[in-house]
Amino acid sequence: MKVDILAFGAHPDDVELGCGGTIYSAVQKGKSVGIIDLTKGELGSRGNSEIRTLESENAAKILGVDFRQNLGLSDGFIFNTKENQLTAIQSIRQYQPEIVFCNAIEDRHSDHAKASKLIRDACFLSGLKKIKTKGKDVVFQNPWRPRVVYSYIQWRSLIPDFVVDISDSMEVKLRAVGAYKSQFYDPNNIEPQTPISSQNFLESVRYRAADLGRLTNTDYAEGFKADRLLAVNSIFDLK
Repeated sequence: MKVDILAFGAHPDDVELGCGGTIYSAVQKGKSVGIIDLTKGELGSRGNSEIRTLESENAAKILGVDFRQNLGLSDGFIFNTKENQLTAIQSIRQYQPEIVFCNAIEDRHSDHAKASKLIRDACFLSGLKKIKTKGKDVVFQNPWRPRVVYSYIQWRSLIPDFVVDISDSMEVKLRAVGAYKSQFYDPNNIEPQTPISSQNFLESVRYRAADLGRLTNTDYAEGFKADRLLAVNSIFDLK
């Protein structure tokens, strides 16, 4: 199955927080989208891997994506090794995305930046024909390099290279984030408090999008960093 967008996240909920609105907007426009989580978030202070798997499945249904998979890498120990690169390359070659989303290039959680570099490197290496990988049917895969790779923004307020208007999908993004009941603000949850379980953090998901919208003359927006210089066909394409 070839997809238009393949979104990678180090942990279940990264994609929803970073680019959930953009994904839902693309789905509404008829684009095919898949999500791949690198780990099950098993080291999280709240919940467990089984709960987070169920939450991620519910969030995927809310966003309407074509599929969601988990590569089963080790939470907290995502390293840019050859083995992990080849695992990511197999997925990239299997789904042949035009666009890849990945974690923030720098962030509070060390897994985020490491996952971002891993996926960005894998996207490049996936285009090299001398790197051999096999698919599910033990057939050698064809090389494939995505047209573009964009890193979404997470905890740190990085300055984006561009933003996507998500005014029409903001409420769905919040519903998808809310599917992770074990992770985010719940006054009745007696598990340990974390930086992302506060009411302030949950409210920040909306006000960050609102602030990017304010700066770009729309209601809500999500920001992305690009590895290369961006271009448009016409100056009139810019909002």
